[in-house]
Amino acid sequence: MRRTAAVIAAGALVLLTGCNADDKGGTSAQQTSAEQVAPAKVTLSPADGAADVGPSTPLEITVAGGELGDVTVVDAAGTSVPGKVEDGAEATAADVWVPEAPLAYGTTYTVNATATNKADDEATAKSTFTTVKPASVSTPGIGPLAGTTVGVGMPIRVYFHDPVADKAAVEGHLKVTSSTPTDGTWNWFGDKEVHFRPSKYWPANTDVTLDANLYGVNFGDGIWGEKNRSVSFHIGERHVSVADASTHQMQVYDGDKVVQTFPISAGSPDNPSYNGVHVVTELNRNRVMDSSTYGVPVDSPHGYRTPVEYAVRISNSGEFVHAAPWSVAQQGHSNVSHGCINMSTDRAAWFFHFSQPGDIVEIKNSDGGPLHSDVYDWNIPWAKWQAGSALK
Repeated sequence: MRRTAAVIAAGALVLLTGCNADDKGGTSAQQTSAEQVAPAKVTLSPADGAADVGPSTPLEITVAGGELGDVTVVDAAGTSVPGKVEDGAEATAADVWVPEAPLAYGTTYTVNATATNKADDEATAKSTFTTVKPASVSTPGIGPLAGTTVGVGMPIRVYFHDPVADKAAVEGHLKVTSSTPTDGTWNWFGDKEVHFRPSKYWPANTDVTLDANLYGVNFGDGIWGEKNRSVSFHIGERHVSVADASTHQMQVYDGDKVVQTFPISAGSPDNPSYNGVHVVTELNRNRVMDSSTYGVPVDSPHGYRTPVEYAVRISNSGEFVHAAPWSVAQQGHSNVSHGCINMSTDRAAWFFHFSQPGDIVEIKNSDGGPLHSDVYDWNIPWAKWQAGSALK
């Protein structure tokens, strides 16, 4: 009995010792987990000390091993810059701080960001950077004007005061949307002008908006975008007229329907009209036709200075559709003008009131060769037009 009691007592001592192992110097699972939590790491871009940063450059915050906390931005005077954190692109792990108003050029900013790991330990990061100070800023001109109604042939035209060195950067910030989707794209006409059009004429009764988000965009050569602009306009009814210099007739379409067929007189053999798709750009109730405007002196053998009525400009090469009561006898029979489309006064008045900027006048079967004009967009084959994009 004494031997049995001794064995039991010894076993109880072993069990007691085993149960108290952790209390006498062992490490609990909870302590091990806490000790193994790595600190959070916060990375900011632009990096600390960065200079010549574009004011529209995304301010990215990347957190590894934790969750992002507060983000503050102040200018050099310590004034808080309002903004908020938004989710970044799916391709990156970064969040993006977005200012309520664009950051200014030539200004120093400081970013402070915090993050906490699973143990609620806080990590911080700080970045001070300076935005670029441009040599000059530029705001382009845009046509059509906001709020206008134009015809189906009016391209969007963007004009720059200085040559654009980085066309791709600029074109990438010109966004066109329309209530009827199109396949339109941009085409550069040299270094200072870019146009947008679809492969075919615009769909009638379409609302179009151009968002030129050019603030903070580097045009190249020290020139940066001055501000953003948004221009909205309306495409009206489809007006397309076809003037045939060989038959001396012009058919006027309203939509798909021929609504008028007018006898005309086109450019004479010495001054033939240009072939191709012309775009109406201007309507003048009264105008003085002056040959010197396209290089022919008024006092030369082929010069003239003639007042006319109901002048609808279709190119900047001196071509109009206008009233010409002096050539009524030739209208429908021969071509005697200096390149314009001549009509009787009553017919020209009708066409004048029917027309709107952006309407199309196609001239064919003339001896004048292809159109020379500031708007000859529709005479460029679609594949060549697409190749004129800087983003091709």
